Amino acid sequence: MIKSGFVKGNKSLITLLLALFLSLSSSDLLLSQTITTGSLVREMVDLKSLAEYPDPAYQSIQFSSYDRRSVAPDKPNWFANSDGFGQEPIPGFTEVLKNPGDDGIGEYLMCDIKGTGAIVRLWTAAINGDIRLYLDDVSKPFYEGPAQPFFLETYKTVAPDYPSEIFTGSFSQNMAGYYPVPFAKRCRIEWIGDLNRLHFYHIGVRVYDQKALVKTFSVNDLNLYKEDLMEVANLLKDPVTHWTFPGGSLCDSPEHRSTDITIEIPAGEERELLKLKGAGAIECLTLQLSAGELNNALRQTVLNISFDGSPWGEVQSPVGDFFGAAPGINPYQSLPFSVMTDGTMICRFVMPYHDSVRLSLKNTGEQPIFVSGSVLNSKYEWIEGKSMHFRARWRVDHNLFSSNEKPYDIPYLVAHGKGVIVGAAAMIMNPTPVPSSWGNWWGEGDEKIFVDENDFPSFFGTGSEDYFNYAWSSSEIFEYGYCGQPRNDGPANRGFVTNYRYHILDAIPFASNVAFYMELLSHGPVPGFSYGRIIYHYGLPGMIDDHIPLSDSDVKLPQLPENWMPVRRYFCANADFYQAEDIAREGQEFELNEKDIWAGGKILVWKGETISFTLPIKEEGEYTAVFTARRSPDSGSFESEINGQTLKFGGKTLIDLSVPYRTLARNFVAAPVKLAAGEQILTLINKSDPGKPIGIDFIWIMRR
Repeated sequence: MIKSGFVKGNKSLITLLLALFLSLSSSDLLLSQTITTGSLVREMVDLKSLAEYPDPAYQSIQFSSYDRRSVAPDKPNWFANSDGFGQEPIPGFTEVLKNPGDDGIGEYLMCDIKGTGAIVRLWTAAINGDIRLYLDDVSKPFYEGPAQPFFLETYKTVAPDYPSEIFTGSFSQNMAGYYPVPFAKRCRIEWIGDLNRLHFYHIGVRVYDQKALVKTFSVNDLNLYKEDLMEVANLLKDPVTHWTFPGGSLCDSPEHRSTDITIEIPAGEERELLKLKGAGAIECLTLQLSAGELNNALRQTVLNISFDGSPWGEVQSPVGDFFGAAPGINPYQSLPFSVMTDGTMICRFVMPYHDSVRLSLKNTGEQPIFVSGSVLNSKYEWIEGKSMHFRARWRVDHNLFSSNEKPYDIPYLVAHGKGVIVGAAAMIMNPTPVPSSWGNWWGEGDEKIFVDENDFPSFFGTGSEDYFNYAWSSSEIFEYGYCGQPRNDGPANRGFVTNYRYHILDAIPFASNVAFYMELLSHGPVPGFSYGRIIYHYGLPGMIDDHIPLSDSDVKLPQLPENWMPVRRYFCANADFYQAEDIAREGQEFELNEKDIWAGGKILVWKGETISFTLPIKEEGEYTAVFTARRSPDSGSFESEINGQTLKFGGKTLIDLSVPYRTLARNFVAAPVKLAAGEQILTLINKSDPGKPIGIDFIWIMRR
C-alpha cells in the first residue's frame, strides 16, 4: 500500500512516471500497428487474416505493359494485343519521360504512387533494360540497374551478399517475385531501354488509406526479419511438411475439434457431411473420393458449404475442381491447397461462420462413390462488419468457339458487396488439332479486373499465362505456393489444362463490387472449347453475385474429339506429320495403345533395343524432326539418328520420357540436319532399363 505522504511528497515524480508509461505504451501500440517488411512477410502465410476485411484498408492495383489502345469495353481496340513484343503503337508505360535517342534508348515511367503502400508482386516474361526505383521523397534511386533480376529476385538484387537460396521457389515463383517492399510516402519506378526489345511486365501494389502507418523497406530488414523470412520460405516451399494448425496435433482440444468423414453416396443422391451450430471456423478440410471412374466422380460430385443458414452454398463446386487440380487427381502443393498422390485433397483456407455451417456432397453421376476425410473446426469470435464468409462458386461454359478473330471476355465473377479476392483457377478443355504451342495456345487474352466504381480495370494484364505467373504459352507442369499448372495434357497446350493462382500477399479487396473477366483469345479457331473456372473470395454477409446453380450437364466431364489428327498452323505450318505406326519398318515388334489424347486415338509403344522408321523426304534440304512422344511414370529414354546423323535436342542427345504421376503428350524438337531426297531411315535406340516402354505418337518433318 502506498502511503498518502509518499503520494503527496512525490506527486511530480508519479506524474512523470505515469507520463513515461503512457508514452511507452503508446509507442509500443504504434509499433505493433505499423506495416513493416516483417509484417508483410508474415502475411504471406497468414490465411486466417484473409477472412477479415483488411484494416487498415488498401486497394490493390496493377501496372502493366497492356496495349494502351484498350480504353473501354465498347471501343474498337478493347481486345488489342500489342503489349510487349516491341514497336507497340503506344508505348506500354504510364508516361514517356525521355524520347529515344540515336541509340534507341528512352526513359519511361512505369508507376508513381504517392502515399503509403507496398510492392507485393512483380512479374516479367523477359524484360530488358534497366530500372530506377525511388522510395519516398528522395532524389537518389534506392535501386538502379538491370530490370529482370529486380523483378524476379528483388532481395538478392538489393542485397547480393544475403543467403538468397532461401528465396528460390518460395518468394521467387516461376516468373513472378513476391518480395514485399513497403514505402511510407512514395514509390516511383522508371524503365530505361529500347522499345524495340521485349518488355512485358506487371507491377502489383497495395495502396493503403491515409491512416496507415508504414515503415519504408530497408536492406537491414533482411537481417532484422531473417527468422520470419526463413519460416515463410519453408512454408511456401513445402506446406505439407511445415504447416501446423493452432493447437498442433491436439485437434480435439477445447479450441479445436476434428470430425472424421466416412460415407458412401449412391448415384443421384446428396449426403450431409457436417452440420454445426454456434460460432466457429473451419481451418482444414480434407476429402478423398473412391469410385470406378474417378475422373468422372471428381467432376460430378458437387461440394456445397453453407454458412449461417444460407439457402445456397457460398461454396458450390465439383469437388475435384474446388481443390484446384481437376479434372482427375493431379498431385501438387500450394499454400492453401494440396493434392496428394493417394488422392487426398487438402484445403487450408479458413472459413468462419457466425452461428452455423453445413457441408454436403451431391453425387450427380451414375456410379456410387465412397468418401473419406476430416474437418478441423476451431472456436472463432465473429466480428460484425469485419468477419467474412468464404466463397467459391465454380462455373463452366461448354462448346464455346475460341478464335483469334473474335475474342470475348469470359466472366469469372461479378459480385456486389464487400469482400476480398484470394484466388482463381481455370480448368480448360482445348480440343484444337494443332500440336504446337505457337498454334494451339488458348490464352492470348488478358485478365481484366474491375474494382469498386472504377470504369477501367484495376488489373489489365498481358496474357492469361502471365496472370498465372508463366509465359510463352508454356506446357510445363509446375507448382508453387501461390501458382501452378498441375495439368496440361499436350501436345503443347492441347487437351485438359488447369492453372491456379492464389492471391495471398496480393489479395484484392473491394468495398462495393468487383467484376473479374479473362479474355478468351486463341491462336486460331477452336470449336468445342470448354472453360471451367472458379474465384476464391471472402464476402461480408449479404453479398450477391452472378452465379447460377450447377446443372447435371455443367458437371458432365467433356470429352476430347475421337481420332483427332494434327493439322498445320504457325510453328508447324509447313510440317508433314506421320503416324509412327504408319512409317515403322516391317518386321519390328511394337504394340498400339488406345486413348483419346493420342492422334488417331492410338500410340505406338515399343520396348526393344531399336526401332526404325522410313521418312519420305521430297527434296534435298535442311530439315527439323519433331517427336510427339508419351511421358509417363514407367517410360524409358532413347537416342535417335537419321542415316547415322545423331539428333540433338537442346544440345543433348538423350530424351528421358519418365515423369511422375501423369501421362503427357510432349514434343521434342531436334536441331536441324541436312537430308537428301528420297527415303531416309530414322532409328531410335532404347537407352533405358530392359522392358521400359517408349511411346511415339507421331513424327513431324519440317523443311527450314
